[in-house]
Amino acid sequence: QVQLVESGGGLVQAGGPLRLSCVASGNTGTIRTMGWYRQAPGKQRELVATISRGGITNYADSVKDRFAISGDNAKNTVYLQMNSLKPEDTAVYYCNAEGWYYTANSRRADFRSWGQGTQVTVSS
Repeated sequence: QVQLVESGGGLVQAGGPLRLSCVASGNTGTIRTMGWYRQAPGKQRELVATISRGGITNYADSVKDRFAISGDNAKNTVYLQMNSLKPEDTAVYYCNAEGWYYTANSRRADFRSWGQGTQVTVSS
């Protein structure tokens, strides 16, 4: 199906920027949507932002005016530009891809793939 590799996490001071990248490989032609989720210690994984193959974006309210998701279909890469970072943005950020594939008996099925995660730490 699809494999995802994230990069760009790290330690940043509050108010600073950081950009995450995620490269997809494998059967990338069947990807419908890519996005970013995050999980802070003791909390559930939550949506940050998504982008469809056609460029339609969706954001969590908590990041809407600070983060920007973009994609490069030719490079099978999605980016998350994070500005005005806050300590509460500290989390492991996971890249996500959703799409479809043909099963062994030629039926279409949906898949959801995850990257290994990249740590983002915002110091106050």
